[in-house]
Amino acid sequence: MTGLNRPAIRRRGAIALAAAALVATVPGIAMAQGKAAVTIGLVLEPAPGLDPTTAAAAAIGEVVHYNVLEGLTKINADGSVTPLLAESWSMDPDGKSYTFKLRSGIRFHDGEAFDSSDVKFSFERAKAEGSTNKAKKTVFDNISSISTPDATTVILTLAKPDGNLPFRLGENTAVILDPKSAAGTATRPMGTGPYKFDDWRKGSAILLSRWDGYRDAKAAPIKRATFRIISDPAAQVAALLAGDVDTFPRGIGNQAVKQLQADPRFAVVVGSTAGKGILSVNNRKKPFDDVRVRRALAHAIDRKAFIDGVLEGYGVPIGSHFAPTDAGYVDLTGTYTYDPEKAKALLKEAGVATPLNVTLTLPPPPYARKGGEVVAAMLAKVGVVAKIENVEWAQWLGGTFKGNFDLSIVNHAEPLDYLQYTNPQYYWGYDSAAFRELANKHASTTNAKDKQKLFADLQRQLASDAVNVYLFNPQNVAVSKKALKGVWPNSPIFANDLASWRWQ
Repeated sequence: MTGLNRPAIRRRGAIALAAAALVATVPGIAMAQGKAAVTIGLVLEPAPGLDPTTAAAAAIGEVVHYNVLEGLTKINADGSVTPLLAESWSMDPDGKSYTFKLRSGIRFHDGEAFDSSDVKFSFERAKAEGSTNKAKKTVFDNISSISTPDATTVILTLAKPDGNLPFRLGENTAVILDPKSAAGTATRPMGTGPYKFDDWRKGSAILLSRWDGYRDAKAAPIKRATFRIISDPAAQVAALLAGDVDTFPRGIGNQAVKQLQADPRFAVVVGSTAGKGILSVNNRKKPFDDVRVRRALAHAIDRKAFIDGVLEGYGVPIGSHFAPTDAGYVDLTGTYTYDPEKAKALLKEAGVATPLNVTLTLPPPPYARKGGEVVAAMLAKVGVVAKIENVEWAQWLGGTFKGNFDLSIVNHAEPLDYLQYTNPQYYWGYDSAAFRELANKHASTTNAKDKQKLFADLQRQLASDAVNVYLFNPQNVAVSKKALKGVWPNSPIFANDLASWRWQ
């Protein structure tokens, strides 16, 4: 930042001292410094626990995925998929059967051996009645049978073809757990990864340490990792400037980017994400069950002004629930141009009397809290009065994510999650037979040209139905000390692959 006055500098110094004091009072954090350790800034505390197979929060994956818990495959920083617990896989020509050959000699942190029975247990647990795995409908319900002919072979038979299955099994929803320790994963995750869980100081920090029993422990130079939970943007910057945090791989307040770019101690890398920032709309509630009302909301929002004012320009507009990084992405941002008069006309056509009073529920991230103020001001211009309700992340998951809301703002970080729109029970309540039919056709089509057309049709269907107001695809801003190497420049998923990090 430029043009800081002296009082602002003094305030920032006070914040830095407070951040340093916090480090000194949390046991385990002060030692996590030096060439063998790293301290990572985390914007949101994982909620309600550390089990990514039962909870939806992306912050869970930032801590445990690839570090403590592993899946059959791995999604890399460039979006490519490589083997992890599986050493190889093959797909039948019809796309409905996959055979995975597993690595042998692998153990969980408690000494239990890993084999095909653990894969079968984990996937059956994910698709069981009552499962809260967020990929249940899109991934695990599509698995019609799981065969384990021997300890190192797993055969998955699908109800519908899914050419993206290896990618989906690299997400944190598909990590493999052991039957003996699975129930305790939320509070003490037990995996096969290069790091083991040590402690969780609620509200402050999560501590991991390198597991010497890992199959290639020498490949993980970092011995200790401390995740510091810092939600406030000013405190994030203060912690970096004070040297108390080594990196914010994502989520740093964008207003601080220029200041950090000018500081020779840091490397600031702007990369891509699979995120879709949306104004979520409860399609079950009146008057939002009328597509004209949802289209009115879409016309009421100036996406460019939102991105410039809230994200400091670090994002691009989107027009459907797809990211520009998706192969086959169609730019539909012109479907709903910023047009307040059109929005008013659509509300009138739908018989909506204004002012229309609604509640806008906002989780903690700055894009939501700051963005909510911007969105509320824009909606007010067309006669929609949004009462802002700020909630903590656990409250958002327990209320909004259960369908108890009018409007909300959230970034859906998961890649290729458009199949959530085939689930009428998902929190926004979209129930479209037409979309489900398109999704089924897309899944079962093997012709590349037809598949590409259907992928575009899926995008257009969501845009036409204005299920939500599609706002932005955020860019990933990673800030690290220059000597720290290996931090992902892009975020195809929310993960921190600590084993690839090192101090130069």
